[in-house]
Amino acid sequence: MAWPLNRSRWRKKSTESKRYFIFLSLTLTFLLISLFLFFFSFASSFQFSLLPKTLSRSHSTTIQCGPQTLTGAKSLAGERFIWYAPHSGFSNQLSELKNAIIFAAILNRTLIVPPVLDHHAVALGSCPKFRVTSPSDLRNAVWDHVMDLVRDQRYISMADIVDLSSVSPRALKIIDFRIFASLWCGLNMDGTCHGNLCCAISSVESTSNNFNYCRSLLSGLYGNVKQCLHAVEEDCRTTVWTYQQGNDGTLDSFQQDEQFQKRKKISFLRQRRDLYKAFGPGSEAEMAKILSFGSLFTSPYKGSELYIDIHEAPTDSRIQSLLEDIQFLPFSPELIASGKEIAQNKIKEPFLCAQLRLLDGQFKNHWKTTFSALREKLQSLHGLIHIFIMTDLPTSNWTGTYLEEIASNTKSYKLYTLTENDKWVVQAAKRLVAAEGGFSSGFLPRNKNGVCSPALLPDILLYVEEIVCSCASVGFVGTAGSTIAESIVMMRKRNICKL
Repeated sequence: MAWPLNRSRWRKKSTESKRYFIFLSLTLTFLLISLFLFFFSFASSFQFSLLPKTLSRSHSTTIQCGPQTLTGAKSLAGERFIWYAPHSGFSNQLSELKNAIIFAAILNRTLIVPPVLDHHAVALGSCPKFRVTSPSDLRNAVWDHVMDLVRDQRYISMADIVDLSSVSPRALKIIDFRIFASLWCGLNMDGTCHGNLCCAISSVESTSNNFNYCRSLLSGLYGNVKQCLHAVEEDCRTTVWTYQQGNDGTLDSFQQDEQFQKRKKISFLRQRRDLYKAFGPGSEAEMAKILSFGSLFTSPYKGSELYIDIHEAPTDSRIQSLLEDIQFLPFSPELIASGKEIAQNKIKEPFLCAQLRLLDGQFKNHWKTTFSALREKLQSLHGLIHIFIMTDLPTSNWTGTYLEEIASNTKSYKLYTLTENDKWVVQAAKRLVAAEGGFSSGFLPRNKNGVCSPALLPDILLYVEEIVCSCASVGFVGTAGSTIAESIVMMRKRNICKL
């Protein structure tokens, strides 16, 4: 009898406890929900307050947009800029610069000239496989890498390496990224300087929060910001840019095949679009102060072009002339003079140049073919042959290769190489940075004297080696499929050395 009595008491207490527990649970739940809503509201407000005051999350809202410095407001008044995201190796970056020149001229915008990026620091992907980094992500990656170059004091402008005097200011206006970043973003570019002009720019007033502002703006993080930024999101998966071809909106001849679509479960249609109609007068992008592209790389593919098909402009003589001018953009006069000096004073004798790309990408699997071309050339020559070797294979790794074989045969061959620390290369780097070629575009402050800590000397070995190879009077053997070899062949045809 004891058990039922105890069970009855337990049930009574259990019912009362359950009611109390339910009341307590509801009260705590209400409090937790209230606290959650409060903190969520606070966090949202706090996050929004961190955004630049000149920007709005609403793409349709008119905002105040422009240079973040007083000097920039005066110097850049009325300018409309074009920016893009270069990537991959130097040859690809140079081809993108050429396309950017054409885009800027067609759209009557001032071209922001980027620095030389580290080899493959930023990668695009594969257009033929429809597997590429999105334009916004690519712009983000480029900005971050450029800032790494600034912090590491390894910055060198494309306008320092390449002579742009044939296209600017005659055909378009350009502005070095360092000048733009200083005047528009208010960033301190002290670590990129070697001379007075750059130091004068770096002394422009700067503010601490403009790094994120400019990164977000140029990268298109906020999307299209009316009358401020138009971020181009079309890439090689969907678009082929044309000019005056009368085929705007038509489908391109190169499309995804059906098997690829089924296997990857993605579908893209590539349209041919007129650049001027898309971003010129009357377009949504016309009034944007900055027009920001992703990659501007293109290449012929299956009877079409991967991204840009602008090879002639028969009804626009200005653009037609510019297309002809950019077919060959020479290295800076300082680099060419240094390369010629090495050929004349270091090698001294008529010589053969062998450009052997052996370690990068597809080339590491074609040593036999690369060495066979050099062997065949050497067998056709007689006497003591002077050879300038341009290769990415360190001399310490020549053991067991054809390079070791010819290096050891001192009766038949005399070899020459250059390194980054070679005195000839160091002198060339000093000569290059002293010229400050990137600052010949204008947009400079009135006070052209400044003092700042000098940056490190840039790595210019590749460019000097190419010029030396262009001076090889005995001949040239290049690596099949290498864009570096193609560049050297072009320089030899243009006879830039003229020893």
